[in-house]
Amino acid sequence: MIGPGSQPRPGAPCLACPLRLRPAFKDKSDEEVRFIQSMKLDHRWLPAGADIIHPGQEDAELYTLFSGWAFRYKSLPDGRRQILNILLPGDLAGLQAALLNAAQHGIEALTDVELCVFPRKRVWELFQHRPALSYEIAWLGSREECLIDENLTSVGQRNAGERIAALVISLYRRAEALGLVSENSFEFPLKQQQFADALGLSLVHTNKTWAKLRRAGLFSIANGRLTLLNPRLTERMALLFDEAPVHRPLI
Repeated sequence: MIGPGSQPRPGAPCLACPLRLRPAFKDKSDEEVRFIQSMKLDHRWLPAGADIIHPGQEDAELYTLFSGWAFRYKSLPDGRRQILNILLPGDLAGLQAALLNAAQHGIEALTDVELCVFPRKRVWELFQHRPALSYEIAWLGSREECLIDENLTSVGQRNAGERIAALVISLYRRAEALGLVSENSFEFPLKQQQFADALGLSLVHTNKTWAKLRRAGLFSIANGRLTLLNPRLTERMALLFDEAPVHRPLI
């Protein structure tokens, strides 16, 4: 979790935040951005594998993922784990933990990450005095629920190949909206076990299906980057078709 092992960094002022220039995000007035800056507690760096929030944590703050990838998960007592969703830059993390007495899940850094840190104790203040901003926070919470709904649909109804294609194309679209895709290629730090944990498949089944899809020419992976060789075919296999892009808030 965020604590003594994390490293403070100055970070960019919110008005000069490079994330705000990405096509995924809605414009904000300077006054709104200054208010967000006034709320910000810290800008933190954590290494890959570190806990951002651990299950049961009672003092988790609210975070915006400034850079890197992370994932939200739940674990069973015997160590089995379900990855609920993947977090990319600009995603809000910790809303559920901030609204509840204790976190019902964990969030782990998949890569080295930078985090904008906001105080959980001011969330209620936002709902009292900043209705537009509190609506955006609620919207981001609903968006995360939609991502989890899609993952649950995959686990419950899609076969192994469809599950892999759905997760790949979803991450591809999200990365593209952030300007992280070049020539159909983007950073892909997920390991096979993490992929299996996200898909509800065994590691062996995941590896075999992944290899089959690569041989079929859907995508290739090298040097930590995944390239979609046939995005349209991947979409059709995943049963996920083009949707109008929705610009989202950035807190």
